[in-house]
This record gives sequence, structure tokens and C-alpha cells, in this order.
Amino acid sequence: MHVFADLVGSFADLLQPVFHTGAAAAAIILFTACVRLAIHPLSRAAARGQKARTKLAPQIAEVRKEHAKNPERMRKALMELHAEEKVSPLSGCLPSLLQMPAFFLMYHLFANRRIGGRPNELLGHSLFAAPLGDRWTDALAHGGLLGGAGLVYVALFVIVAGVATFNFRRMKRQMATAPMPVMPAGPDGQRVPGVGAMTRMMPLLSFATLFTVGVVPLAAALYVVTSTTWTAAERYFLYRDAPLAGALAPAV
Repeated sequence: MHVFADLVGSFADLLQPVFHTGAAAAAIILFTACVRLAIHPLSRAAARGQKARTKLAPQIAEVRKEHAKNPERMRKALMELHAEEKVSPLSGCLPSLLQMPAFFLMYHLFANRRIGGRPNELLGHSLFAAPLGDRWTDALAHGGLLGGAGLVYVALFVIVAGVATFNFRRMKRQMATAPMPVMPAGPDGQRVPGVGAMTRMMPLLSFATLFTVGVVPLAAALYVVTSTTWTAAERYFLYRDAPLAGALAPAV
């Protein structure tokens, strides 16, 4: 972990002549973008897999309808269908799962005051008047909402709200113009209870990032805002020709 902290510190040293006291914040944004760029091939693989599964959705629905009373035959028929079309049932989600360690690593790096048994020097820097180790409550306690630190959080909230609104409107359009995807079935072939309700709530989850930014240290908030904005832009381009694909993927 401390290796990554040292790397971000090196970025900050390189950026210091340009960003001065905000060099560490700029380094966090740059490092987050570099990590997302490195795992972009996984996102592309996830998009290809999801598009392939979306194309199979009508055939999958037909198989489930035909073998609704015979779960074992249904599973066999679905496996044969995926094998025939050369599509893995996990092709859409496995790459996304492989990205999670990187996300947790980056969050841990920017959210903890000690890394490898020593103080996290990244949190000792500031973005304008807001220390990277402080939270929104600290900003409110020292200057209020419109104080120097408070205005930094206002700017972050505006960015997150804009990205969340973009994601919300896009998901609502996807759900309105395309049929719902085939929901996962239980062992008896019946739909899993609650999945439909969760799907309807999915567009609102983008706004949960507002809560995250409000409770984590500013360094972690910068990571979250950068990663969330990257995700929105990435999905727009990866799924722009597939109105349904990616609609149910959580924003990270």
C-alpha cells in the first residue's frame, strides 16, 4: 500500500510547480485517472459481454418459458444456448468483479490516516482551504457552508449531482425505451423476489455518491468524484450503441 502512497507523492512533487499547494489533490485526481485507464480493458470486456448477453435475452426468455416446470432441463438448455452462441453466462459481470480490488485499494489509500504503520502524508495537504484529511463536518465547523473549505465541498457536490442526474436520466430513458432485461431465476425457475423492485430503484443509486462524498475524508472524496465521473463518461461511450446494456451496472 505504501508503494502506491509514495507513487502519488511523486506525482504531487512533479505537479507542485503548476498546482502549488493543491499539488497533492491534483496528484490524487491524476493517479485515479491512471488507474481507471489501466483497467479500462476490463470495462471494455464487460461491455462486450453484456452486449452479447443482451442479444441472447429473447432466446433466454423463451427457454425459461418453455422449461418453466423443469428447472434441471432449463439449466441444461441455457448452458447449451450459451455454448452454442459462445457467450459465457459471466461474461458481463466477471470483468467488473475483477475491478473491485483496485477500487478498494484506491479507497483505502485515500481514506486512512496511516499507511503501512506510518502517517498518510497525502492527508496532510490541502485543496485550497480544505485539508485532504478533513471531512465535510470539519468544513462546516470551520467557516460554515460558504467558508473556504465549505465551498470546496459545494463544488464537489455540484459535480456529483450533475453526474448523478446524467446517469439517472440515461437509465430512465433506457428503461422506458427498451424492455426490461431478463431477471435471474432461482433453482425452481421462478424470478428471484425483490429483483424487480431493486431494478426500479437502480437509477436513484447514483445519488448515493453524494452521501459518500459528505462522510469520507476529502482525499477519498476526490477519488470517488473522479472515479464516478470517469465511469459515467466511460459507460456513455461503451454502451452508446446498446440502449439496454449496462443499465443495471452500479456506478463506481
